Amino acid sequence: MTHASARPEADYNRLTPAAQERFDQVMDLADNTTDNGEYTALMLAAAALAGLHIPYGAEIRKCACSCYCPAIFDPADPDAHVIEETGGYNLGRVQCPTCADRHRETA
Repeated sequence: MTHASARPEADYNRLTPAAQERFDQVMDLADNTTDNGEYTALMLAAAALAGLHIPYGAEIRKCACSCYCPAIFDPADPDAHVIEETGGYNLGRVQCPTCADRHRETA
């Protein structure tokens, strides 16, 4: 039996425009909060808006790839790629595993 991918992932483009707006607002709030409890609550709220079920304390990100990938995913995935560290905010820019693999530089 083949197992389904355990990667929690959602498609931003499948959200309604209103849900996209709420998701973006919640992620902006998460990016700017200094309270860890509030950050955790905002991550859970953003995940719920995207239709993802994440464990308490987990995080999600919208793919920051320049090809405009609509993936909402777990940035702790070992195949994800950090493009830019947090830079004084909470959310760094991270490529989803698919984009990290697709756009990997070949030597």
